[in-house]
Amino acid sequence: MSVPTQVFKAQATGNDFVMYADPDGEFEPTPQEIRWLCDRHFGIGADGLLRLTRPGFVRDVSSGSGGCDRGMAEAEWFMDYRNADGSVAQMCGNGTRAITLFAQHCGLLGTGIGSEWDLGTRAGVKHVVAQGDDPLLGDSVFTVDIGGFRCGPIGEYQVAVPGVTGTAPGTYVDMGNPHVVSILGVPDSGEVPPALARLVRESTLPEVRVLDVGTKPVVDPSIPGDQNVEFVQVTSLGEGGAGSAFMRVNERGCGETLSCGTGLCATAATLHALTGVGEWGIAVRGGHVRVGVSSGEDLSQGRVRLTGGARIVGKIELQGSPR
Repeated sequence: MSVPTQVFKAQATGNDFVMYADPDGEFEPTPQEIRWLCDRHFGIGADGLLRLTRPGFVRDVSSGSGGCDRGMAEAEWFMDYRNADGSVAQMCGNGTRAITLFAQHCGLLGTGIGSEWDLGTRAGVKHVVAQGDDPLLGDSVFTVDIGGFRCGPIGEYQVAVPGVTGTAPGTYVDMGNPHVVSILGVPDSGEVPPALARLVRESTLPEVRVLDVGTKPVVDPSIPGDQNVEFVQVTSLGEGGAGSAFMRVNERGCGETLSCGTGLCATAATLHALTGVGEWGIAVRGGHVRVGVSSGEDLSQGRVRLTGGARIVGKIELQGSPR
């Protein structure tokens, strides 16, 4: 078996992971092992696998084919993230928080408020800062500088769900991994920016809380390499300086998950482009996060910060191997 016999389970706003430390590059998982570990009936169960290792031990990164936008010389440690189906993923925003908490557990990082490090990912190096506990966001809260984003033309895609009547406009967002964001609802009261109101008028899908998100959405035109799809209900448009929303997500290689960190960032980036509001509190089925968006005059591109909690659930001794 090419994974260690001892692994850990962690979650960040319900996005759950099997993880382990591999400081010497001994344990590169196979797709079969990942599918087994992440299987919720025959394995441990998770949305994906996180290997904490060094950049030089990640084959596609060390060979220069990883597509990273910042040099790995800035990071001693790397988050090697794989989807539950065994496929390689560029980035996982919730995973950055979970693996940072794991690094603290392993003694690689201080545990005090303000402790920080640079974490390598396939989408570049991410700066992470410990914030302590928060009554809304939960225990072991971290702020992650997710980095740059780029929104495509608003509503240029059409999103459908097989077996569900209706479609909705979708906006492409590059977060280092690909997303399409569909906004299905806005508050009943208050002034709604025209572009946002138009998107909601053109949506004929059911409202977010009752929509079938477990079935893989169809995006037209299709995007090479697939994408995550976010469905969003805006609940407040920035009264008091911050907006709020509720999001559900179907992740490529996973299906519906309780949360998606880069999806939360893509949602906030889209809402920022539509409203100019740069601070968002977003609820998901797994909890709450805060997302800060900054940009210049062009609201379609800028940087995003993600703040939320994480928790280690347990330590597992593996018995046997996949069949």
